[in-house]
Amino acid sequence: MGNPPELYYKVLNITRDTPPQEIRAAYRCLVRQWHPDKHPPESKTEAEAMFKAITQAYEALLDQQENRAVLRACSLDAGRRSCASADKGPRATDTEKAAAGARTSAAAPPPPCTPPARESQKVYSSTDVGGGGRRAFAEFSSYVVRKAPPLERKVECTLEELCAGCRKEVRYTRDVVTKNGLIAKKEVTQIIRVKPGWKKGTKVTFEGMGNERPGCLPGDAVFTVSARKHKAFKRQGDDLVLKAEVPLVSALTGWSFSFRLLGGEKVSWTFRDEVIGPGYEKVVRGEGMPVAGGKRGARGDVRVKFDVVFPKNLTDEQRRGLVEILRGCA
Repeated sequence: MGNPPELYYKVLNITRDTPPQEIRAAYRCLVRQWHPDKHPPESKTEAEAMFKAITQAYEALLDQQENRAVLRACSLDAGRRSCASADKGPRATDTEKAAAGARTSAAAPPPPCTPPARESQKVYSSTDVGGGGRRAFAEFSSYVVRKAPPLERKVECTLEELCAGCRKEVRYTRDVVTKNGLIAKKEVTQIIRVKPGWKKGTKVTFEGMGNERPGCLPGDAVFTVSARKHKAFKRQGDDLVLKAEVPLVSALTGWSFSFRLLGGEKVSWTFRDEVIGPGYEKVVRGEGMPVAGGKRGARGDVRVKFDVVFPKNLTDEQRRGLVEILRGCA
C-alpha cells in the first residue's frame, strides 16, 4: 500500500499516538457511518469510495502495528541469542522457540472487524470494485482534497460607505455536518471591514466558513461587494461623475450651479463669461474616491458633465429673433 501514513490517520480521524483499541473503535464507527447500504443512490458512489478507503487505512495501520510487533520480538530474540553466545550457554530449545512464537502472535492486534451484514446486503471491502485498495484510496483522496462549493452572498454598500469605509455585520445560514453524518442548518454572523475606496465586485472570503458536505473540506463563505445606486454621482474607476442639465439660454447667457460632495462639502460655480456647450466638463481635483491600495490620501476626481437642454419647440418670432442674434456669431 503506497499511500502515506499521514493520510491513513486523516481518514480515520486519529493521531499517530492513538492506541490500538481506539483505532479499532474509530474504524467501527466510520464503517457504520459510511456503509453504502445506508446511503441514498445520489451519494452511494461517494459512500463506497469512503468505505473502501476507511477499510484500507485500517488494514494499513494494522499491518504497521504487526510489523512493529514482529521487529520487537526479533530484536528481543536476537538479544537473547547474543547474550547466550557471550555466556557460551546452550542454544534455545524448541520449547523456548515455541514460547517466543506465541509471544509474537500475542503482540499483534486482532484483524479488522467488518460490521455484520444482513443476507440481503452487499459486504464491501477494500478490494471491491475493480482496481483494488489503491484505486479506492485514490477515489477517496479526491473527495478529501475537494472542497464543498463556496457559499456566495452579496454585501450592499452605499457610495458614501465605499468612500469613507465602514463595518458591515452580515448574517447567513450555512450547512454543517453533524456527528452522525446528517446535514443541519447553522446561523453565522461575520464582520466585514470595508476599506475606503473598495470597488464593486471586491470579494471577501472567510475560509472554511461556508457549507459542509460529507467527505469534503468545508467550503468558503464568499461575500461580493455591490454598490447601491447613488442619486447624484456615478462611479467610474476612482472618479465620481455628476451630470448637470443646463437650459440653453443659461448656457449662452450665464448660469450659477452648486452641488455637494460625498463628504457633504458644498461646491458653487458661476458661469458669466464662458459659454457652456454640449460635452462641456469641469473637474474638481482630488475630491473623488480614495484609491484603494494607493498612496496615503490619494483620491480620484469629481467630473461634472453638463448636458445642454435645447427647447423642443420655437415660434416663428423666436426663430427670427435667434437668427438676428446669432447671425454674427462664429
